[in-house]
Amino acid sequence: MRRRWIPAAAALAAVLTLAGCSGSDEGPEDRPSVVVTTNILGDIVENLVGESADVTTLMKPNADPHSFEISAQEASRMDRADLVVSNGLGLEEGLQQHLDRVADAGVERFTVGDHIEVIAYSDEEAGGAPDSHFWTDPQRVVDAVDALEPQLLEVEGIDREAVETGAEQYRAELAALDEEMTTAFAGIPQDRRALVTNHHVFGYLAERFDFRVIGAAVPGGTTLASPSAADLDELASAITEAGVPAIFAESSQPDRLVQVLASEAGIDVEVIELFTESLTEPGQGAETYLEMMRANTERIVDGLST
Repeated sequence: MRRRWIPAAAALAAVLTLAGCSGSDEGPEDRPSVVVTTNILGDIVENLVGESADVTTLMKPNADPHSFEISAQEASRMDRADLVVSNGLGLEEGLQQHLDRVADAGVERFTVGDHIEVIAYSDEEAGGAPDSHFWTDPQRVVDAVDALEPQLLEVEGIDREAVETGAEQYRAELAALDEEMTTAFAGIPQDRRALVTNHHVFGYLAERFDFRVIGAAVPGGTTLASPSAADLDELASAITEAGVPAIFAESSQPDRLVQVLASEAGIDVEVIELFTESLTEPGQGAETYLEMMRANTERIVDGLST
């Protein structure tokens, strides 16, 4: 009996092996591999490529792009990618060693920040460093899409028609978003068009939609810095002078410093949470870039119009 089962088992194993090989022809492992650093860029890339590429986003929802870490498996995924897409402009501080490694290994890389019109942080602490948060301006995201599309079309094995269609459709969605934001912000009185956050993220939004950036609790362009008592005192004075009705805290960062500012300013200032540097899990308010920007627009308008 034992001898009868051996050939049968061998035959079954052969069938399963062949079936596995046949299935892999249509599996995601046979699609081009694109690895993206941040979840905001990951969402944008996925809208462009659809099902024509296997997109891996390294940054988890609700994470801090300045300090998130990746696993050994994810690092290996970067090494084997057909294309690695990053934000650049100093944003992915905790990931830079991996980006440098894959570049040295010859992996094709695309840094979005190299293809947009960049502005510098306004505060002296940043020393004129480039502002990495370009996605707060939908028009610059259109610029990013314009630059990404031809790069994606060069990836071997990708469905060119799918990428071209995805890029065209996403540009239309970004144009609609920009129009919605323009209309919504137009209702904020000019004397209230002032922004204060716990971290510098709104430079591009301010430039695009005519806001003033009063300041941020954390100096410079990184969440890894810490404000001094003098920094907070100076910002509290600026808040008092500007008379802003609300200040904003990022969803990916604790709002303790902003709460301290509200208290130090000695005025009735509302603290409102925004989604600025990270998307969220489904159902938490900012699952996609478009959803994030619409939620932020509504909260900014509500906070500054009352």
